[in-house]
Amino acid sequence: MTVTSPLVPSPAAELVLGFVNTRALRGGRERLDDAASFREWLTEAGLAGAGAQVTPDDLASARELREALIGVLLSHAGEPVREADEACLRRFGRLHPVLPLVGAGGAALEPAEDGVAGAFGRILGAAAELALLGTWSRVKACRNPPCRLGYYDRSRNLAAAYCEARTCGAQVAARAYRARRAGAAG
Repeated sequence: MTVTSPLVPSPAAELVLGFVNTRALRGGRERLDDAASFREWLTEAGLAGAGAQVTPDDLASARELREALIGVLLSHAGEPVREADEACLRRFGRLHPVLPLVGAGGAALEPAEDGVAGAFGRILGAAAELALLGTWSRVKACRNPPCRLGYYDRSRNLAAAYCEARTCGAQVAARAYRARRAGAAG
């Protein structure tokens, strides 16, 4: 773990956000569409080799982990915490443990397993590292319901609730305005 400015996302934050943002966002493609696309993402993220075996159960687990992380990241942006999401993360933590590796140059949390299970462990280890560094609450998901993009809150007061205030924040404000107008007219 290397300590840097809390306003700059660490590699651990980039890993968690990269995983959360495997959904088809803003014209992108779904990276957990099938075993091949998930294997491709794992390879690109440096979490597994190109020949990694990915089963349908691995794919279902990846989707479950992603949704639980999105739920927790939404709580960082001000949404209510969902116990089911936290329970899911605890279950994944028990199934995919990480080991502390300590040396003269620092410490790291490394997965206890290889392959897809190790990738899950590395993602959870990255989240734990963020918590230890005090920057976990900066990793958020956009509160605009159709978006839910994961982002890093670089504001000094941790007040960001949308990935982009000009787009998602404006969309939420416009929907609220229209709802108020419709309520006043009705």
